[in-house]
Amino acid sequence: MAHEPTYAGAQIEPRDGLSYVRGATDIPLSDATVSRFLLETVARFPDRPAVVFREQSIRWTWREFANEVDALATALLQLGLKAGDRVGIWSPNRAEWLLTQFATARIGAVLVNINPAYRLAELEYALQKVGCTAIIAAEQFKTSKYLDMLAALAPELSDAELNDLHAAKLPALRTVIRMGDSTTPGMLNFDDVMRRGRAALDTARLDALEAKLDAHDAINIQFTSGTTGNPKGATLTHRNIVNNARYIAMAMRLTEADSLCIPVPLYHCFGMVLAVLACVSAGAAMVFPGEAFDPAATLAAVHEEGCTALHGVPTMFIAELDHPEFAKYDLSRLRTGIMAGSPCPIETMKRVVSKMHLSEITIAYGMTETSPVSFQSSTTDPLDKRTATVGRIQPHLEVKIVDALGQIVPVGETGELCTRGYSVMRGYWGDEAKTREAIVDGWMHTGDLATLDAEGYCNIVGRLKDMLIRGGENIYPREIEEFLFRHPKIQSVQVFGVPDAKYGEEVCAWIVVRPGEQATEQEIRDFCEGQIAHYKIPRYIRFVDELPMTVTGKVQKFVMRARMIDELKLAEAKTA
Repeated sequence: MAHEPTYAGAQIEPRDGLSYVRGATDIPLSDATVSRFLLETVARFPDRPAVVFREQSIRWTWREFANEVDALATALLQLGLKAGDRVGIWSPNRAEWLLTQFATARIGAVLVNINPAYRLAELEYALQKVGCTAIIAAEQFKTSKYLDMLAALAPELSDAELNDLHAAKLPALRTVIRMGDSTTPGMLNFDDVMRRGRAALDTARLDALEAKLDAHDAINIQFTSGTTGNPKGATLTHRNIVNNARYIAMAMRLTEADSLCIPVPLYHCFGMVLAVLACVSAGAAMVFPGEAFDPAATLAAVHEEGCTALHGVPTMFIAELDHPEFAKYDLSRLRTGIMAGSPCPIETMKRVVSKMHLSEITIAYGMTETSPVSFQSSTTDPLDKRTATVGRIQPHLEVKIVDALGQIVPVGETGELCTRGYSVMRGYWGDEAKTREAIVDGWMHTGDLATLDAEGYCNIVGRLKDMLIRGGENIYPREIEEFLFRHPKIQSVQVFGVPDAKYGEEVCAWIVVRPGEQATEQEIRDFCEGQIAHYKIPRYIRFVDELPMTVTGKVQKFVMRARMIDELKLAEAKTA
């Protein structure tokens, strides 16, 4: 293996012609817990605006927000929850989500982010895998009726005592807290829980508990789909996400005078770390336009709240720019933000800078397992670097780009990007084998193919694994393939991504049916409906007699992809 440089001081630019960089170390790492991180900001800016949820008509200063967090934290203790317990949150962007994020951290419970698009099979797997003791759920979101799904998995709820569920399929689950005004047998109401917490508020007890927590404790589990077919629970610590948020905010030059419009989902690192915790780091206000992304609501929020920063995946920025009433919104106060989540089309980036006044917008790259950001452009980088790369290495991190033998490749050559440093996750919850595969000698193997230029700017050029990214959602074909294999008519199936102007990529499936059987595209989609998340359902389905193979029997997905691009007359957008 090629000699690895030792980590002693910054090396923003590669040296000796090798694709290895390490970040600056002049700003030390923090050992604050998430709770301490928030309290420090509250002490600095108690009466400044902190949180706006426009759909819920909620506006809190930092002091008001912290008081609400402490009320929920007190209530969770009353319900018997303690440090280390896993608490699921299943909801779109609502104030309850944000309160749960910080209330669980206050008492040392582990927040489990559940994708709002999950359906029954995915929900059951997630709750069982990490042994959630409690779940806080919205009533419904779009076509997903969360409480109905929970009742289907735990029919015992109908006869259960509040806070004392015993369900055959979910043996660890004791507590279900529902949002909204209605009541459901076996479930507590979020507002009632908050009232009890306010009545019994004991800040001294919470402070004493917080003092016992350690920055290296696990505090968050985020599910990232695996090529083995089941989601993996990336387990992150206070130290992981607090520090990543600090350096993200610094790269954006975020201050307490800023207000960030957040249309990205909270369940994802983009919302939870790059947005919320970055705002906490700087004391900037968080503005949530709605429960889910809507271009008009986002533009209206920026206009009416005077936002100075805006986050989004490329799909969101495109929808905003192309909105028929775009010109009526005043975006002149916008300055900075982040475009990330999927490859950023260069032309889109240029339009965002010129038409949305985002002269200092940055690009960020990372993965959930690295908390998530490893590379980010700065507000002062030349436009060509901000439109054609993902920036340079973040502080206190190392990155090397290696070939198939693990040797560091020369500058400019393609290889797999590996990250080491404070941001690397603790591991996959309950899966030591997968953790050992992913993290070798402290290096997180990302599976992404990348290049580094002579100045240390990184470009992501592809994916070592099969993963495709649709509108910012990571999709692993193997997961969909394994689900489709359950269909009685399917003999074999291969899933892959094809270019899409709106979402970046769309899901395509090639299917070979069993001898004597026939199936329709609609039949396959109906089979998926309600069982897997909507964004995983293949948009393009082709029935074929056989799959293209190598002489050794390996399926050639690149051949299928090329054929579909030709058949559908698709064009691949040039991206950073």
